[in-house]
Amino acid sequence: MMSDRTLDRGVVSSHTVFGAPCWVSLTTRDLRAAEDFYHAVLGWDWHSGTLGDQYRFARVNGVPVAGVSGMSGIGAKMATWTAYFAVASADETVSRSQERGGTTAVGPISFPPGRAALLADRDGAVFGIWEGQLVAGWEAWRRAAPVFVRLHTRDAFDAAIFYAEVLQWASSDPASCQVDYEDNEVVLRSQGDVVARIHSGAVGAAPDPTIRPHWRVHFTVDDVEACARAARAHGGTAHQQGAGSTEAILSDPDGAHFSVSCHDAQ
Repeated sequence: MMSDRTLDRGVVSSHTVFGAPCWVSLTTRDLRAAEDFYHAVLGWDWHSGTLGDQYRFARVNGVPVAGVSGMSGIGAKMATWTAYFAVASADETVSRSQERGGTTAVGPISFPPGRAALLADRDGAVFGIWEGQLVAGWEAWRRAAPVFVRLHTRDAFDAAIFYAEVLQWASSDPASCQVDYEDNEVVLRSQGDVVARIHSGAVGAAPDPTIRPHWRVHFTVDDVEACARAARAHGGTAHQQGAGSTEAILSDPDGAHFSVSCHDAQ
């Protein structure tokens, strides 16, 4: 899933940055429509890798920033963005998750040059894990998009404990992620960069999926309002705090939600 052989430079292993978000991937029912939408909204260009025609890599200025997978034959499954976290061992991570009340939807399964699994935490928020070689040019991806992922959950402290134990945050290993509490949020840093935030307030029984516990992917852009206009013009939706807002929640034509933020609004 993470391999992009056409950009095979600067290889990084999940063992050296474990616990940090390492990739984001969209599942959609209409691959071509998704390509058109994200090209218009975020300026992404597309190409195929080693995973066939139903998995496409998005790039910005040659940097791989995301993957998009077609869901042919899956029926009415909801389109969604998923954040993947680097782990030293997929098998051990799945076991730690299950021992702490998490569930496993898929895997671990092999995607040379690594292994992946799709999990959910105790409150139902879905996330992925990846063991193995990261996408080529990962260090550039890390600073290109997304800046971070954010967990909207029932109880930020309880969630932080779950993920710290499962993904080995704040361990004695110097490669592990640092966890801090700032401005009523749990903040995750990897090598000094803010890579994830966790805040409370989600409602598990809410009919609106944007209110239930979930991970949301944030992409950095130069102009939030321009992205919002482009999203609406190409069949999506956009919700902003108001004119001049530094962040907006968008959805693509298939209903997958994500956020855009100004570069200086981390």
